Amino acid sequence: MNDDRNYPARTVPLLALILALLAVFPGGIQAASPGGERARQILAEIDDLWRADSSAATVSMRVVTANYSRAVTMESWSLGKDKSLVRIIAPLKEKGTATLKSGSAIYTYLPKTDRTIRLTSSMMSGSWMGSHFTNDDLVKESRLADDYDPEITFEGVREGRKIIEFALTPRPEAPVVWGRIVTTVLADGYLPLFSSYYDEDGRLARTINFTDLKVMGGRRLPAVMHVVPADKPGEYTELVYEKISFGQPLTEAFFSLQEIRRR
Repeated sequence: MNDDRNYPARTVPLLALILALLAVFPGGIQAASPGGERARQILAEIDDLWRADSSAATVSMRVVTANYSRAVTMESWSLGKDKSLVRIIAPLKEKGTATLKSGSAIYTYLPKTDRTIRLTSSMMSGSWMGSHFTNDDLVKESRLADDYDPEITFEGVREGRKIIEFALTPRPEAPVVWGRIVTTVLADGYLPLFSSYYDEDGRLARTINFTDLKVMGGRRLPAVMHVVPADKPGEYTELVYEKISFGQPLTEAFFSLQEIRRR
């Protein structure tokens, strides 16, 4: 494994964008019971925390696997729920490499060859930018909100903090990857603490921890997201905000293949 000691131990995220893309806290879920309705309302409020008409951020990502370590710095932009663009700005050998999401389609642009690749269904389970996120994560946002039902499974004090724990279970007809998602938030402000993802057999697949709460872009947010795969001890992907702003004057034309090439 490469040493990669020149990079900081905590790299910087795309957190607002990735949270939206992963739909860790999906809003708009229909619930049948009063408890489920309250869970839906809280999750919708959490979801609003990460959403804006548009956003721009500078993000770094550090990936550690059994075979290598990798660190990149990126700029990211989003417009509404369906358009986002991530571009690597460092290291130099990868500068300009970009991922564009437009609706349910994802494109990767490789500046060295001036080549654009549209990801096919067979490529969706592949790693996104060498991380422990998959390409499939990037297109699940709206469907997860429709396909999972929320339930409050714990509310009270745990480890000295007042928290609320939710379980998200898929509807029988839902075409989803995860068999269950359990997420925990602070009762005060509904800020996320961690989420656990389980496969269809009930086995833990990965966890995401949220730390370093701070005010960024006028909102109090976790600045660090740490993703750990359950089946690969010692591996992780960490994302950390450098900066983020909301309400940017972006247009739909900005999120186009032509714009990626021009820049």
